[in-house]
Amino acid sequence: MKLHFLSLFDFILFFCVLLLTGFGIAFIYSSGINSSGISVSNEYIKQLIFAGTGIILMITTAVLDYRKFMRHAPKFFIGLVVILLYTVFFGKYVNGARSWLGIGDLGIQPSEFCKIIYIIFLAWYLERSDSVAPRRRFIWSLCIMLVPLLLILLQPDLGTASVYIPIFLVMCFMAGIPVRYLMMVFCAGLLTVVFTVLPVWEAEIARRSIPWIKIFTNDRIRFIIIIAAGSISLIGIIGNALFKNKYYYWIAYAFGIITFALAASIAAAHVLKPYQIKRLIVFIDPNCDPLGAGWNIIQSKVAIGSGNLFGQGFLNGTQSHYRFLPQQSTDFIFSILSEEWGFLGSAVVFFVYFIMLFRIIVIIRNTKNLYGYYISSGILAMFFFHFVVNVGMVMGIMPITGIPLLFLSYGGSSLWTGMICVGLLMSINFRQMNFSY
Repeated sequence: MKLHFLSLFDFILFFCVLLLTGFGIAFIYSSGINSSGISVSNEYIKQLIFAGTGIILMITTAVLDYRKFMRHAPKFFIGLVVILLYTVFFGKYVNGARSWLGIGDLGIQPSEFCKIIYIIFLAWYLERSDSVAPRRRFIWSLCIMLVPLLLILLQPDLGTASVYIPIFLVMCFMAGIPVRYLMMVFCAGLLTVVFTVLPVWEAEIARRSIPWIKIFTNDRIRFIIIIAAGSISLIGIIGNALFKNKYYYWIAYAFGIITFALAASIAAAHVLKPYQIKRLIVFIDPNCDPLGAGWNIIQSKVAIGSGNLFGQGFLNGTQSHYRFLPQQSTDFIFSILSEEWGFLGSAVVFFVYFIMLFRIIVIIRNTKNLYGYYISSGILAMFFFHFVVNVGMVMGIMPITGIPLLFLSYGGSSLWTGMICVGLLMSINFRQMNFSY
């Protein structure tokens, strides 16, 4: 069955991408204006080039049959591992992480593009393992996530690595993997972060000695607790195997999470730099370090607050033009938009994102192909996480993790990744009835 491409071309997604990218270019231009009203940056020109080539990539991906990627998914994943390994050892340092490849000023961030490969490969495995036992299916899916996650953490790029977790959770949930397994990953990850930041929280925010936090600062005490919790978890596993009692199962479940989180927090404290750990908690009280880690949040909140209802007008923002906002064309692009367009302008951006996310949900509901179903779910998770974390970050209600606002923030890698993902969604929507084309 053949259909004309334009009859099923997703114009809603296409125009949402054009609008958001157009807004991004406008405010990237604004971010380059100095206090004298002179443009001192050519980032907006580069973003125009990225946008033009990105649209070509998006349409090309939409025309291609996404189902043909299935046969090459394992090869793509092997390539992902090779690229990330190469980046860990030979990548360029940018903003404290060895996460870039390139020559001179030209460079790409491989971990951004690897999100696409990760989604394609995880969807391939979930589609092929539909009849596999849930526990085994979960373990293999978890291993698929941990490979790129750990390699990106070694760069170390905490923000990009964190995106891989919600993609995993949503795709596995849509694949029918039991929620108790997914909650184990979520709780273990959350506790790992909490255990990692508690010593920094004690020193920088509480600013007083708290006896029980010695668990996380004294290696001997922490080692004893890890052994004890691990032993209790092992007893629970043995008890469940012998007596088939859920009581033992939940003991093993709870103490297994605690054991993993304590051990992982030790590794995280050695991999992550102190300023990266501090960023995770400084949003609680930015004034604990107003000229250091808290500066970004304080200035971002000032910019957003000064926008009021209608904003100060395009190119009339003061926080960006006087260079109070660091990373203002990338991580804090939404702060500039809010300052110059106010609450109403921010609401327009929210509405366009809502339309885009709702449209992805419609594609998920309509597709009859499991592979396309899982890919769409992974992209939905990625887009939603990027949006919520970035907007929450600039508002001061979430940690600063360096996650860009897709389609608005400056950067070719993130923009191309977003547009290729939209192209995949269009390809899935075009073939929603699973016909041959």
